[in-house]
Amino acid sequence: MTPSLPDNDVWRPHVTVATIVHDGERFLMVEERVNGKIAYNQPAGHLDEGECLTAAACRETVEETGWTVQVQHLVAIDQWRSHEHGDQVLRFTFAARALGHDDRPLDTGIERALWLTRAQIGALGAQLRSPLVESSIDKWLSGARLPLSIIGNLLPGQPG
Repeated sequence: MTPSLPDNDVWRPHVTVATIVHDGERFLMVEERVNGKIAYNQPAGHLDEGECLTAAACRETVEETGWTVQVQHLVAIDQWRSHEHGDQVLRFTFAARALGHDDRPLDTGIERALWLTRAQIGALGAQLRSPLVESSIDKWLSGARLPLSIIGNLLPGQPG
């Protein structure tokens, strides 16, 4: 049975994007402070109003790491219930190629960007922001790559 919501309250999942950026054996990661603790994640964040998914992935990556990227593939669409806020998250994970780095101030809460191997990421265990970090990297490593053309976009002023 689905719980009923008050008439003025509408359920909405948190729509987020993340990028897997690799350089040889290493992956671009973010060390961030979440609720007073250090956590590790891929560059990731919320989709903004009127923004297309791939633009959001590029924006979040540069804001959190200083790396400009070009999104190449969709790797995964995952549903998850966040242990931080208890809400459902709908996460679109993309593979992206690093184009260049700009030494700029990073988003609030971001301690630093770093490059880690899959083994180093796995060793972080409970410090990973969510189980989606390892899951999406493993999907990418196993060859999961969907063309960006499967994503429809009918928003005005955005690439389709």
